[in-house]
Amino acid sequence: MNKPKRYTITTALPYTNGPIHIGHLAGVYVPADIYARYLRLTGNDVAFIGGSDEHGVPITIKAKNEGVSPQDVVDKYHAIIKKSFEDFGITYDNYSRTTAPIHHETASEFFKTLNEKGEFIEETTEQLYDEDANQFLADRFVTGTCPKCGNEDAYGDQCENCGTSLNATDLINPKSALTGNVPTLKQTKHWFLPLDKHESFLKEWILEGHKKDWKPNVYGQCKSWIDDGLRPRAVTRDLDWGIPVPAEGGEGKVLYVWFDAPIGYISSTKEWAAREGKDWEPYWKDKDTKLVHFIGKDNIVFHCIIFPAMLKAEGSYILPDNVPANEFLNLEGNKLSTSKNWAVWLPEYLEDFPGQQDVLRYALNANAPETKDNDFTWKDFQARNNNELVAIFGNFINRVVVLTNKYYEGIVPEPAEFNEVDEETLASVKAYPDVIASSIERYRFREAGQELMNLARLGNKYLADAEPWKVIKEDEARTKTIMYVALQIASALATLSEPFLPFTSEKLKNILNITSSVLESSWNEVSTKKVLLPAGHQIGKAELLFSKIEDDTIQKQLDKLEASKKANEAANKTVEPQKETIAFDDFTKLDIRVGTILEAEKMPKTKKLLKLKVDTGIDTRTIVSGIAESFTAEEVIGKRVTVLVNLAPRALRGVESQGMILMTETPEGKLVFVNPDDASVGNGLQIS
Repeated sequence: MNKPKRYTITTALPYTNGPIHIGHLAGVYVPADIYARYLRLTGNDVAFIGGSDEHGVPITIKAKNEGVSPQDVVDKYHAIIKKSFEDFGITYDNYSRTTAPIHHETASEFFKTLNEKGEFIEETTEQLYDEDANQFLADRFVTGTCPKCGNEDAYGDQCENCGTSLNATDLINPKSALTGNVPTLKQTKHWFLPLDKHESFLKEWILEGHKKDWKPNVYGQCKSWIDDGLRPRAVTRDLDWGIPVPAEGGEGKVLYVWFDAPIGYISSTKEWAAREGKDWEPYWKDKDTKLVHFIGKDNIVFHCIIFPAMLKAEGSYILPDNVPANEFLNLEGNKLSTSKNWAVWLPEYLEDFPGQQDVLRYALNANAPETKDNDFTWKDFQARNNNELVAIFGNFINRVVVLTNKYYEGIVPEPAEFNEVDEETLASVKAYPDVIASSIERYRFREAGQELMNLARLGNKYLADAEPWKVIKEDEARTKTIMYVALQIASALATLSEPFLPFTSEKLKNILNITSSVLESSWNEVSTKKVLLPAGHQIGKAELLFSKIEDDTIQKQLDKLEASKKANEAANKTVEPQKETIAFDDFTKLDIRVGTILEAEKMPKTKKLLKLKVDTGIDTRTIVSGIAESFTAEEVIGKRVTVLVNLAPRALRGVESQGMILMTETPEGKLVFVNPDDASVGNGLQIS
């Protein structure tokens, strides 16, 4: 397949207001790393570029909430994110940050170039302003109702429900995220990029030029935007955190984050090139370079319309060849939410599952939201590991290595004559690099990962059908051929698994003792080499590539999520307002006493009701209480409880209830008794 030899690959810059979670990984970083690793293995010149977005409004909100400076926030989370990526095996050539001096310089120069060329328009407009906070409300400093879908929690830059890109003034019923006030409108001057000026170019470039090769979700969202008519978009904001506007009249203003963030790809490339002694310009200005942006669907407009318009206006840059954006990943049936802590955080995963980076990489890729939103579940994660990685891939390698050591002391045997099945199997192995490559180059990473697993399935079937453990008793020469063929499959897996399972690939190469450049095969050599693992080569001892994940391990993760859910519900629980004021005499009519539960049984055909026998000190009476979802009948017997004894009897499910037990809730929503353990049975409530 004809393709350029130089690639610039970028990934969406994560906000440094929290760690990375599995939604980020599945949507952007795992597919990008698979692509970069594959391109390197096939001999291409690759610049895999990333970095942290440190100028977004969420940063300032986080800093305000934590009582620290924005720089403190970005320093903390940039370090966490960068280390997580490294530990997870994301092979960036450079991971930078937008607070770096080289980025401030690059973004400022980019703005000045466009400004000097007359590519901006300056306008004085009315923008939302919080009088109490004494500042304009940009981006996420304002929330309100989305005019497109009616979501009441849309932000001033985007509705996360429908993905529509917004201006703060588009919101219905806006309110300040700083004070909760209804904002006013106030005049301010800003620089705008007139997207309408570039509409004809974008129509031709996207709607005609990329109709067939861009993913339908990407093309469709771009077409919708263009069909709706493009309008000027502000490139500056009234904020004090960001890159100062380098123009007269720019005092107190910064570059809008959507303008400065994608320039971060360029500044990060410059940083890398300077460190490595390279020239950065060919990676951004040579028409033979292929530029690919990996992003989530919420960034499609910025990378397919706005950033290309910026590059086109500047005049010297290439445009993206493809923007393979993914949809969103949900978690256990619910939308991932950082604010609600409904997420699987990468640092926590790496701590809970040491040495199992590839299991998560595999599970996320196998369930990647390439064409629609998908759902991550811990049960599916467990099944992918146990039923595929362990039972197919790991099982095949283990059998090959164990048998080679058992029969030949770990030395690859000299094959005898190949039969038809052997020839067909070896031919199939040589076809797999092209099969997997075809999927990767069309950005079908799920499909590519399953083709890799099909190669392991081929190995398992070959061994199961050939049965060397039986054949060795009667035909030693045939057994040598069988094991030789199986070892060629194992060697192919060691190479072809690297983009998907890099840690496993390295471990397998060590087991097969093919770490030297002489024996190690490139991607293309798996197809072209006559022999991958030569006869007489000494392999190592067997090691398990993957370990079975037990139910209790998965249950711990489910329990952690449930605890997050309950904690969030408790934190967001609305306190009931005070009821209507009553007179003191009304309160004294209540006869509240301490009692002991003598007997308890579950009421049939109900979820909540327990039938109790309670000693109140003045009598023993029946009380039906709705506490069965918090307590079993057995655990309440003998409990000291607070009882309202002069409540009028009431029939519940055919049983007369002669009182009421007073309860309250924990912050997690669990019912608990109003505890009278220090009081004697029959004591009444004392007013003080």
